[in-house]
Amino acid sequence: MKLFLNNKVYSEFQFEKEAEFEREVVANSKLFFGAGSIYIDAKKKIETKSLGNSIPDGFLFDLTNKDNPEFYLVEAELVTHDFFRHIFPQVTKFFGFFKNAKSQADLVEKIFTIINNDSDLRREFKKHLGDKEIYKFIKDTIERSQNILLIIDGDKKELPEIIETYTDTWGKMVKHILIKKFINNNDTIFTMHPDFENIEFSDIENELLEANEEETPYTVEEHFEGVSETVKQIYSNITAQLLKANRNIIFNPQKYYISIRTERNVAFLKIRRKKIAIVVMHPEEETRKVITHNFVKTLAPSVQKFYNGKSCAIMVEGIDNLDEVVSLLKMLIAKS
Repeated sequence: MKLFLNNKVYSEFQFEKEAEFEREVVANSKLFFGAGSIYIDAKKKIETKSLGNSIPDGFLFDLTNKDNPEFYLVEAELVTHDFFRHIFPQVTKFFGFFKNAKSQADLVEKIFTIINNDSDLRREFKKHLGDKEIYKFIKDTIERSQNILLIIDGDKKELPEIIETYTDTWGKMVKHILIKKFINNNDTIFTMHPDFENIEFSDIENELLEANEEETPYTVEEHFEGVSETVKQIYSNITAQLLKANRNIIFNPQKYYISIRTERNVAFLKIRRKKIAIVVMHPEEETRKVITHNFVKTLAPSVQKFYNGKSCAIMVEGIDNLDEVVSLLKMLIAKS
């Protein structure tokens, strides 16, 4: 594969060793994951056996939303690696790791020790956190945000089927990004898909690719496999309040979301293990005027195009501030 830019031809660089690919991820972490991210090179910082032989390549904190940061165990893999012999077992170890309280506690201690012993890392965390305690931040973040980021240098045909088969683990916990490197002498270009900023909504491309396939009936229950009780309660409260106001509302489960509609779709609920991302068909600027206690996420133009209109996402992680979300949904339904 080649890229053509400014009258130059860039050839795809073929990584021969995984360590080469890992180094690129470390060196370009701010470019790939954004200025609000902090990437820790785990393999350089932790002994292989110290966390039960389940050491990922990196730890990633996304502090774009400081009130609701995200944590990722990062695994960088080459497309040439056998999926079921190498990639599948490695990622599967991390599911058990997240479910084990002792493993989580060990991870918090290890990450805190790494930061405490690295003045640059400590300074970077303080820049984002201010007076907040680093240890408490790490502990709280890992307890509420448990993601696995799989970075590959090419497409793996096994991934879509695995994600669909293991919906409660691969489907809800694993995000994957394809990163390729192209070179022309000393010039380098990276391509990345999807953008990390909108990785929460990356499965919309699969929705588009499958649009012409035979329709399969989906159930609401399928979306709630492996989720927290809080997420179930959020959904229950929203549906109960909306149906009380209008019995004609339809909650329509599709493969990647549950839509809320009357005459047309007004919102799309993407169910995750510990939160619900609610894509509302409403301009972001207007949404922010009424949603002040839940985080409102900007959607890329390509994502908004998929939803056929100006839209944004409300990230709901608890039931304390649901009233403002329900009020907005009621308004959108009334206008539909």
